[in-house]
Amino acid sequence: MDFLWSPWRASYVTAAREQGNCILCGLAELQSSEADEASRVLFRGESNFIVLNLFPYVTGHSMIVPYSHVSGLSDLDEKAGNEMIRLAGRLEKALKEEYRPDGLNMGLNLGHAAGAGVANHIHLHVVPRWIGDANFMTTVGETRVLSESLESTFHRLKKHF
Repeated sequence: MDFLWSPWRASYVTAAREQGNCILCGLAELQSSEADEASRVLFRGESNFIVLNLFPYVTGHSMIVPYSHVSGLSDLDEKAGNEMIRLAGRLEKALKEEYRPDGLNMGLNLGHAAGAGVANHIHLHVVPRWIGDANFMTTVGETRVLSESLESTFHRLKKHF
C-alpha cells in the first residue's frame, strides 16, 4: 500500500486546539460590517452565520456556523439546526448562480479524528466541485489552486445575502 503524506496539515489541524480560544466564537462576536468583510462573514442569520473558509480547498468553500458553541449536531437546538439547513440551501443557490459548479460537497467533521480543524464548534462545510478539480497539488505540492482571491469571492457571494 502506498501513502501520500501531507505533514503541513498537522499544524493547521492542531492550531485551533492550541490557541485555547475558539476562532469561530470570535467570528460570532464581531459587531460591524467592516469586521465581517475583513473576516469574510457573508451573512448573519438569527442562529447561524455564513463565512468563507480562510483556507479553502477550492474557490467558494464556505462554512455555516451556529452562534452557539456546541460540538455536535445533536447539541444544536431545533431552531439553529433548521436555520443551518435553510442557509445551506441559500448558499447552494448562490454558489450555483455565481460559479456554475458540477456539484457540491456538504459535510460536518465532528471531532479531531474526523478532520475537524475546530472540533469543539460545529460547522457545516459547503464546497463547490468541478469535474477534474481534484488533483495532487494540495497533497504533494503543499499548494492550493484557487481561481480568484478571497476578497473577490466574498464580493461575488455577498450580493446573494
